Amino acid sequence: MKQSTYPLELLLGMKYYASDAEGIGGTLRREPEDFIVEELPLVKKGGDSGPYLICRLTKTNWELQHAIKEIAKRLGMSHRRIGWAGTKDRNAVTRQLISLYHVTPDQVSGIRLKDITLEPVGQSNEALSLGDLLGNRFDILIRDCDPAELETRVREISATVGEAVPNYFGLQRFGATRPVTHLVGECILHGDYEKAVITYIGLAFPGEPEYVRSVRTAFSASRDIQAALSSLPPQMSYERSMLHYLYTHPDDYSGALQELPPKLLSMFVSAFQSYIFNRALSRRLDDSHTLTEPQVGDRLIFANGRTDTVTGTNRSAVSLHIGRGRCSIALFMPGKEPVEPRGEGEQATLSLLAEYGITGKDFERASAFVRTKFDGAWRPVALRTAIESSVAEKNVRLEFSLPPGHYATTVCREFMKGDPVHMV
Repeated sequence: MKQSTYPLELLLGMKYYASDAEGIGGTLRREPEDFIVEELPLVKKGGDSGPYLICRLTKTNWELQHAIKEIAKRLGMSHRRIGWAGTKDRNAVTRQLISLYHVTPDQVSGIRLKDITLEPVGQSNEALSLGDLLGNRFDILIRDCDPAELETRVREISATVGEAVPNYFGLQRFGATRPVTHLVGECILHGDYEKAVITYIGLAFPGEPEYVRSVRTAFSASRDIQAALSSLPPQMSYERSMLHYLYTHPDDYSGALQELPPKLLSMFVSAFQSYIFNRALSRRLDDSHTLTEPQVGDRLIFANGRTDTVTGTNRSAVSLHIGRGRCSIALFMPGKEPVEPRGEGEQATLSLLAEYGITGKDFERASAFVRTKFDGAWRPVALRTAIESSVAEKNVRLEFSLPPGHYATTVCREFMKGDPVHMV
């Protein structure tokens, strides 16, 4: 097991790699076609008829929330009437299903958006919602890798990924070039809506254009709404929506946050949960525990969602079940529901929450504000998948599938072991 040396990964709790092999380096997503995502849908839900038109959305180099808003604008409807099962990468070619309420195939055929296609595939009496998918299939090209013993390293790391790597939430969970979502989520959990708005609009990061950084920094210092509105580019629509609201409703920061799409608003709190999970997972590895060797008190999660606890009596049997892929060691994603600290994992999570002064009551208040349940959930500490790989000169192609909520960039990170800015 190796430690990351990149400050951004350490900042987000992504401290370790599972493989001791040297990374292959390289660059991810030089072209959108280098990163292809195909959603694996559930067996069709909601029957064959109903008010929801199910469409296959194919997009290239579009952030999903922006794509949804543009589709809604073309249809003359609220973006809240569009549902989807999973949030896909921006700098990629992605294919997924979306549901549109009371929209006809003829209306869809009239939509013209660059690098977006919509194909009606059926009707349903239920909208799609987050999690309504089996997973995703990835076809990824990593360019300009270190050629030294490249095939050997790819084979060695592929074997490690097939066994277990840390199931970190990837960089895009927090914001690819501007990882602020968990910081905004922390503010919402504290009920500090003013700080949440100022953080989202005003916190600048090095990966942004210098002009945008200067506008953010100026707004954070002056709180001059009119100046920020006149300076921010039109494509920064979320920031502008909040600023427009504040211009007509001074100091109503909770109302400004409510101007954001509900799914984006909920992602702030989810990102803070993810941040705590990453740090708790790294703390487990700090203590020299592995991803697959159960300790007494560890929680287990099975494929059907059932959970159990490792005891001195069942520990040997649990090791066999983990080895055969029947269950995984899990850590708790904190929420409003209390969790009994039976092992070191829960103790680490509770300790981290105490560090930030966050309690179950805060998640309960955030649930009401965001209108999303944050009950808490168990998540496997290990990601594992079979890798199909090929090497052509200095380029490496990886093909694999992952369950919902698992990050392809976490797999790529294990191979590349490079600066995270090359993975967005």
